[in-house]
Amino acid sequence: MQGSFSPLELLAGFVSSTLIGVVGYRREALTLSGVLGAIVTGTLIFGFGGWEWGILLIAFFVSSSGLSFYHGREKIQLAEKFAKGHRRDLAQALANGGLTAGLAVLSRFLPGRWIWLLAGAGAMAAVNADTWATELGVLSPASPRLITTGKRVTVGTSGGVTLMGTAASLGGAMLIGLLSGLATRVDGADWPIAGVLLLAATMGGMAGSSVDSLLGATVQAIYWCPICQKETERTLHRCGAETEQTRGWLWLQNDLVNFFASLVGALVAVGIGWPLLP
Repeated sequence: MQGSFSPLELLAGFVSSTLIGVVGYRREALTLSGVLGAIVTGTLIFGFGGWEWGILLIAFFVSSSGLSFYHGREKIQLAEKFAKGHRRDLAQALANGGLTAGLAVLSRFLPGRWIWLLAGAGAMAAVNADTWATELGVLSPASPRLITTGKRVTVGTSGGVTLMGTAASLGGAMLIGLLSGLATRVDGADWPIAGVLLLAATMGGMAGSSVDSLLGATVQAIYWCPICQKETERTLHRCGAETEQTRGWLWLQNDLVNFFASLVGALVAVGIGWPLLP
């Protein structure tokens, strides 16, 4: 694949990602701007990375979208805490898939096929792990604890973690790691390479998800609604009231936190996997 770019592959990526975007919109998993984000990231990932990369994007989109609707009624009351609802917009699509898309482009023109795939799998494993942790962790019967201090916090609080959420995070990371390993095996790679991808992507995903929680507990911008007397990630609360920032850095919103998580996932996956590659 490296160094041999075909416009037909880019066209195939555009068609595939457009179909995914349309389905996502019809299933109310994406907004209109989210469809655009899915097309941009999907075209680049499929078009430059090939099916090995594309299957990771599909796994993330299908699993995360499905989990967002799982026990949806129970999660409605938590929507006011999160920056956005279950329908992903352009910023969310770029935050979750933008880094992987960039890595897919680089993989086509720069040497080190497995290194780039390690990074891409780690990035996607991180966002998938974090999404699984959020969607399933909020259903935990046990109260979450702040990752930095262990203090009990209310469900949905940024930086709050549970055993159930951590287990879900591991499952989300492992799914991407397993698929990346199997995809390379189908494509002719030896089992040791597939095993390295599984291990590295899983560890990268867990690391990225943990960093997401750490940033959420410390420096992510968090607000307070003076009308509802509730903490939220929103600058404009669901009740329509403007919120007041209570902690964190103003510029560090949830989407950027997700991007940083994917970056950590990529770096950790490469750091673990590169020395182990045969």
